[in-house]
Amino acid sequence: MPTPRLDEETFKARYRGRFTDPAFDALSVEIDRIAEVAWQAYRDGRKAPRTRRAGEAFADPDHELSTDWLAAREAIARARARHDGAQRPRALVINASPRSEHTCPGEMSKSWRLAGLAETALASQGIDVDILDLSRLTSEYGREIHPCKACFSTAAPLCHWPCSCYPNHSLGQAHDWMNEIYPLWVGAHGIMIITPVHWYQVSSPLKLMIDRLVCADGGNPDPTLTHGKDALRAKTIELGGWDYPRHLAGRLYSVVVHGDVEGAENVRRALSDWLAFMGLTSAGSRAELDRYIGYWDPYATSHEALDKDEAIRGEVANAALSLAEALHARRAGRLAPVGAGLEEPRRK
Repeated sequence: MPTPRLDEETFKARYRGRFTDPAFDALSVEIDRIAEVAWQAYRDGRKAPRTRRAGEAFADPDHELSTDWLAAREAIARARARHDGAQRPRALVINASPRSEHTCPGEMSKSWRLAGLAETALASQGIDVDILDLSRLTSEYGREIHPCKACFSTAAPLCHWPCSCYPNHSLGQAHDWMNEIYPLWVGAHGIMIITPVHWYQVSSPLKLMIDRLVCADGGNPDPTLTHGKDALRAKTIELGGWDYPRHLAGRLYSVVVHGDVEGAENVRRALSDWLAFMGLTSAGSRAELDRYIGYWDPYATSHEALDKDEAIRGEVANAALSLAEALHARRAGRLAPVGAGLEEPRRK
């Protein structure tokens, strides 16, 4: 494939593009000095400039691991301990709409309002709730989810859990939100996703998160096995036998998809299929919902349509209540996952 490498002049021009505000003009000398350091990091490929010895918990204790990745791993371990030792069930409610009144649309999303209904319903049943508001990707400085690089498609062990592709400091790919999002998933006993339909698909922020969760389903928790990103070594490991560990299996889920014209049912099915493939369990038919709000009505009156639609608000609350009921039943031992003890003929 064509090389993406930039020459020094092009790289520095792009780098200085971050400082187009005239207020930076007085700092042009300093910016030039910083741009030179950034160029050297890019030229030398210093993806993870801060590392430390892996330690005895890894296959190769002497391999140098990124301190960024180690911090993410430790956050996941703390979340897993909270999950396993929790006195009350915990649910993660995800608002997947990029729209908010804090950016160009000038108005909150319907998904955000529905997430609030879900949070209230869950809390009323003694469920602790975390809210993940993906609209922050469009409204908050330095909040990013970088795209998946598809390491898994080269060989499963090359895809590390948690993802080690980011941050990539040499390419300026920092501020990756996923290192904070992974612990939210790990710490939750139940997941509830609320998303609009965007062109027959989930929203862009949700798709970014979904793709970056590939490492949670079959990903390698020990990057020293592959000596970082050694593709040939990863292929050898996979061909020698890989167990494709499911790091999020066993959690319960609820999905709410709303549209205005087309696609709601297909998006709901796609989300349910994805979650089930990762080993999560549906909280029941009432926990999976696809509906139209203001069907073929003007977008300008969509919130009024939601205000009038008491049924959809009740159904979203019921989806959350179904998730709460399933979480309590699971904790009481009344909801054992069917087929959990069966050997899977296909491990991929």
